[in-house]
Amino acid sequence: MTDTTRPSVLFVCVHNAGRSQMAAGFLAALSGGAVEVRSAGSLPADQVNPAAVAAMLELGIDLSSEQPTVLTTDAVRASDVVITMGCGDVCPIFPGKRYEDWALEDPAGQGVDAVRPIRDEIRARVLTLLAELDVDPVELDA
Repeated sequence: MTDTTRPSVLFVCVHNAGRSQMAAGFLAALSGGAVEVRSAGSLPADQVNPAAVAAMLELGIDLSSEQPTVLTTDAVRASDVVITMGCGDVCPIFPGKRYEDWALEDPAGQGVDAVRPIRDEIRARVLTLLAELDVDPVELDA
């Protein structure tokens, strides 16, 4: 691990506006700060998907101040776990890193009703990730 006190996870999708933002929001909230969280995109959008923001706010996680960020080699290098979500081979590979690809539907252009099942699947995967990292999840207030 890069930090002896906290594991570090990077979520990557193409636009860093939906899936990776929701995953980062869940991991930050559910880990209670026990995990260092990053998210990035290979071709970042101008803003986080409003439907993703609305769907997460329903669970008490506010993504409204988040901004899509470009994927950098440094972000990958600084992370213990790199989780990709539909960004193909754009993520640099470093030895000793744990890589996973989460096949998830893209919420781009969809309304909040269509985003909720994607959000819920991401939450389930984040809970599994926390168990694998040996981090007990905290309860959300929503």
